[in-house]
Amino acid sequence: MSFLRTALNSSVIIHPPGFYIVGFESLPSVNVFFIFLAIVYVVTVLFNGLLIIVVVINPSLHTPKFLAVINLAVIDLCLNTCTIPGMIKIFLVKDNFIPFNLCLVQMYFYYVFATSESYALTILAYDRLVAICFPLRQNSINTMRSMCCIITFTWCWVLGSITFSTSLMTKLSFCNSVRVFSYFCDYAPVFRLACNDYSMQWFAASFLSMLTLAGPFAFIVLSYVSILVTVFRMKTLDRRLKALATCVEHIIIVAIFFIPLLVIFTIGFYLGGINPDHRVLSLSMASCLPPCINPIVYSLKTTEIKTRALTLIKKNTIILTKSLRIIVGLKTTK
Repeated sequence: MSFLRTALNSSVIIHPPGFYIVGFESLPSVNVFFIFLAIVYVVTVLFNGLLIIVVVINPSLHTPKFLAVINLAVIDLCLNTCTIPGMIKIFLVKDNFIPFNLCLVQMYFYYVFATSESYALTILAYDRLVAICFPLRQNSINTMRSMCCIITFTWCWVLGSITFSTSLMTKLSFCNSVRVFSYFCDYAPVFRLACNDYSMQWFAASFLSMLTLAGPFAFIVLSYVSILVTVFRMKTLDRRLKALATCVEHIIIVAIFFIPLLVIFTIGFYLGGINPDHRVLSLSMASCLPPCINPIVYSLKTTEIKTRALTLIKKNTIILTKSLRIIVGLKTTK
C-alpha cells in the first residue's frame, strides 16, 4: 500500500491487467435470462439483416426515409453484436475477465452505437415531422442530400464525443477493486472504481448523457407536439387517423428505448439509490430489446418494406424448394 500511495502522489497512473464483469452473479434465474438474450440476438440479426437487404436491392426504396431506416437497422445490428455475444460468452465459458484495453474498446463501441441509436430515432422523428407538418415542401426539405448530411453529422459528433469521454478513462488509477457491477465495461461503474479523482469523468458522463439522451428525447417530444397540433387542424377524421397511424410504431420504440435509460441514468448519477441488480437488468433489457423490436414493430410493418420482404422470402423459398427437389432426384437416380 505504501508503494501505491507513493505512486499516486507522484502522479503515476496505475492501470490493472483487466476487470471482472460481475453484474449477473447475484441475478436469479440467470439461465433463463441468457437463453432469452440468445433468442433476442438471433431475431435482431435475422430481421435487421432482412430489412437491410430489402432496402438495398430495391431502388424504389432509396429515399430519405428509408436511408434513415437503414441507418437505424445497421446501428441495431452493431449495438447488440457488441454486447450480447460477450454476455453469453461469460455465461457459457464462465470467464468474466476482460483485459483493460479490451474493456475500453468494448466501452467505446457500446456507447458509440447506443448514442447513435438515440440520434437515429431522433432523425426518424424529424422525418415524420417534415412529412406531416410540411407535406407540400417535404420533397424539397427532406432530400437525400440533406438526410445524408444529417446522418453524417450525427455520426461525426458521436464518434468525436465518445472518443473524448473514453480517453478520459486512461487518466484514472485503479488500485482497489476491479469488479465491475454491470453486464459490460460500463462507463460509470468503471470510473467509480478509481482511487484518484474522477470528477472530470463524472462531468463528461453527466454532460454527454444530457446531450445524447435528454436532448434527443426533448426534440422528439416537441416534434410530436407539433405533429399533434397539425393533425388536429386537419378537417377530416380519416386524415387524422392516417397521419397518426404512421407515428404509433415510432412512439412505441422511442418509449421502449428512452424511458428506461433516462430513469436509470437520472437515478444512478444524481440520486445514487438504484438497486445494482435492478440497474443491470433494466439497462441490459433497455439496450438489447429495442434493436430486436425496431425492425418488427416499425420498419417491417411499413407497407413498402413488408410487401417486398414477403416477395423476397417467397422467391427464395421457391428457389430452395426446387434445389432440394433436384438434389433428392439426383440421389434417387444414383
